[in-house]
Amino acid sequence: MNSATDLWTCILQTLEKDLTPTAIKTWFDNCQVVDIKDNVLVIYTPTSFRRDIIVSRYADKIKGALFDIFSGEFDLVVLCENELEEYNNTNENAHVANPMDGSQFTFERFIVGASNRYAHAAAMAVAESPATSYNPLFIYGNSGLGKTHLLYAIGHAIRKSYPSYRIVYAKGDDFTNELISAIQTGKNIEFREKYRQADLLLMDDIQFIAGKVQTQEEFFHTFNTLYEAGKQIVLTSDRPPMEMLRLEDRLKSRFEGSLIADIQPPDYETRVAIVKNKAERMGIILPDKISHYIAENITANIRQIEGTVKKIMAYRDLLDNSEINLELVEKITKDIIRNEREFTPETIIEKTANYYSVTSDEIVGKSRARNIALARQVSMYLMRKLTSLSLADIGVHHGNKDHSTVMHAIRKIEGLISKSPEFADTIRDISSNITNR
Repeated sequence: MNSATDLWTCILQTLEKDLTPTAIKTWFDNCQVVDIKDNVLVIYTPTSFRRDIIVSRYADKIKGALFDIFSGEFDLVVLCENELEEYNNTNENAHVANPMDGSQFTFERFIVGASNRYAHAAAMAVAESPATSYNPLFIYGNSGLGKTHLLYAIGHAIRKSYPSYRIVYAKGDDFTNELISAIQTGKNIEFREKYRQADLLLMDDIQFIAGKVQTQEEFFHTFNTLYEAGKQIVLTSDRPPMEMLRLEDRLKSRFEGSLIADIQPPDYETRVAIVKNKAERMGIILPDKISHYIAENITANIRQIEGTVKKIMAYRDLLDNSEINLELVEKITKDIIRNEREFTPETIIEKTANYYSVTSDEIVGKSRARNIALARQVSMYLMRKLTSLSLADIGVHHGNKDHSTVMHAIRKIEGLISKSPEFADTIRDISSNITNR
């Protein structure tokens, strides 16, 4: 294993066996390895809220993953906020990388293809001339397609060209958690100054503020303050503004007034380029037949492709397997390929129907019976969450239902999830039936 980053990748791959992709993304997306020594792993997460969740819910799982990797007991230390600075002051060799400080997430390392060319060009234009023609910039697409990479690349490029710029990066849910903390500690002024004095605001996963009344109120005024002051704003989301059903109209209107650029799943040629590029940067020489095998079978997103290459490297290093052959790659990718191939609209409808003891034909039919209608709405909601299909396409898969019907179904299920922990568990169960088949 060549680095702490590689170790963290192996840990996440182990956690993925027990946790949903949403849980991984929510709690570990911004985690970074600070140090590992004397059988202690030290990681950093930006907020105390995330730290507390990781420690209370996932510490044992992380320790278990470390035991699987090293066949030995490890302790876990999770740092947050100011604790990192204190740790660095007492441990000279401790270090955590800010993605915008290094070279991992730059424009040079972003593989451009037909699926992301427009978003890449827009991001480049913003980096070259911030707060001019393309302000705000709104980039959307499914998870793992490169939105965050472009966000970091903009910040990295602007930091080099405009070193005096105050750059603020946050995720939508972090913005909410910081606001809650500011209210509890009476630091509202400091919170507002942090965001409203920025020259460049990079907000990742803005969809997480939807439905949170006070968060939306605060962000609305932050947005207006920065925009009127001529400061650059860049937002990312997993969906376009018009499909953010629980977003206030005034915010939706401002987002729709942005330059909106989407990123689609990469085509075959781009996937091959990503495989080769990632392998080369990790010091792995992959034969063409292996690169093409990965590109042909791992199609959902870039993160899966990169994770596959990292897993190949981990197998080589951990198992002392010097030869990377097609048989090994087929073994490594078996579960990923199986889940991806079965991740279809038909599977979602079938699994939802099974859960509610109805048939797939009833879900896509016209029956208004209460149990069938609920199963249909859940199926629409899950299809929106688990696939890249548009609202119109989801309607087609449900017996040619119209756009407004799908939108109403998604809004209803989101409301039930927010009000009922039991119903939220039901949705998680059905999702697990779909994704863990």
